[in-house]
Amino acid sequence: MIFDRFRIDGQIALVTGGTRGIGLGIVEALAEAGARVVVSSKVPKPEVLARLRAAGHQVDYIAADMEDPAAPAKLIADTLALTGGRLDILVNNAGVAQHGDTETFPAAQYRRLMDINVDAVFRMCQAALTPMRKQHSGVILNIGSISGLVSNIPQPQAAYNASKAAVHMLTRSLASDHAADGIRVNAIAPGYIDTDMTSGGLADPVWGPIWRQMTPMPKVGTAEDIGAAALYLCSPASGFVTGEVLVIDGGYTAR
Repeated sequence: MIFDRFRIDGQIALVTGGTRGIGLGIVEALAEAGARVVVSSKVPKPEVLARLRAAGHQVDYIAADMEDPAAPAKLIADTLALTGGRLDILVNNAGVAQHGDTETFPAAQYRRLMDINVDAVFRMCQAALTPMRKQHSGVILNIGSISGLVSNIPQPQAAYNASKAAVHMLTRSLASDHAADGIRVNAIAPGYIDTDMTSGGLADPVWGPIWRQMTPMPKVGTAEDIGAAALYLCSPASGFVTGEVLVIDGGYTAR
């Protein structure tokens, strides 16, 4: 049956930034579909893991700070040690969003943004390729943004936009390079999703109304919306899909 293609029973998935927001929505979707999920974040949240386990999900936790250049390789190694050497799905969700005028954007802030949003994603993919190539199978899902496709307004955020555009091109390049290895690589470009990261902007008396006005659908998205799309891209249901950036934005980029 077609619905069986959305099952990922027994597969090993690693999700970075997985204890809140979009990352948690993805963790829940993959776990509900049968995966054993290794959740990673900078700050442990035992209450989140307890809730997931109480729901019957098989989850493990490994702390990792994506600002540390050594963290990606160690996280992949620790995951493989925990799972007996297998990694079927990698979701690179950890990231930061920062705004500011380009002319005065602090160098340290720019470097941190790129370290987490681009360099860490590259290193995570790099480390995951070795076990996936040995298996001749694997799925990598990167979380980009509509900000990698359009210059959204009214907030100035050239550095953030550039970081997400880099994630999109990394996705396409890896998909092309490793299709013959049985590895699929895709990305999701969320629009405005109701999470802790966007709560300040959505509540802003200037930004919030503009964001909503620019979105044809009269609502903001949810972490569950992204989780459902992630499940599709990580499951056999998308077995002939690679190198794609799936936009989930309520129509924002259609305007």
